[in-house]
Amino acid sequence: MSTTERTGAPLAGGLFITFEGPDGSGKSTQARLLAERLRREGYPVLESVEPGGTPIGQQIRRILLDPANQELRAIPELLLMFAARAQNVEQSILPALAEGKIVVSDRFTDSSIAYQGAARGLGWDTVLAVDRIACHGLSPDLTLCIDIETETGLSRAHSRNRSSAGPSEARFDEHAAEFHHKVREAYHELARREPERVRLIDGHRGENEVAQSVWNEVRELIGRRRRQENSQAANSRSADR
Repeated sequence: MSTTERTGAPLAGGLFITFEGPDGSGKSTQARLLAERLRREGYPVLESVEPGGTPIGQQIRRILLDPANQELRAIPELLLMFAARAQNVEQSILPALAEGKIVVSDRFTDSSIAYQGAARGLGWDTVLAVDRIACHGLSPDLTLCIDIETETGLSRAHSRNRSSAGPSEARFDEHAAEFHHKVREAYHELARREPERVRLIDGHRGENEVAQSVWNEVRELIGRRRRQENSQAANSRSADR
């Protein structure tokens, strides 16, 4: 095995990989499967979820996702999302990246662009302005958007909610289909604007097929990062001679 391909060695600066997608897309399952595979390969991993990620974030999550809070307006919703996100970035994500870990996050700022910016009508610029304050310039190295037809995703989400034994987190699922169509359209627009970072993954296939597509993207990213590290190390050795 070459140095470029070595498995499990820490990556300088870590890697930040996010999963996005409409409700019911299966992104949470794919985030978990990727984290498990990375650990089997020997990589140090931090799993995160939004809203949440920290004890304070979990308290905010309950407010945001409780169906009883339908009166929550768009701007307070956006600010609560970023309050949880800012806490998570400072308390968990940035320290993990500094340790060379691979952070796998179930949602990040792209969700706010899709849900609050597009579907709620606040606009992308508003979301990005808050992001600049809350996230210290942090942007994912790779975003894997699990894409699925709106009606299929909502059907899956409603089925999941009916079978859930815990407190309901169905507040967003209960919005009209038009809302969710706007969410999906925003994800497609993100992929058009940032094709190097945002990759659309067909979520209509079986779980294992989707997971393999995810792994192919992540393996390519790790390979590129290894090659960059090796090139920098070689240049440093040459400069020292």
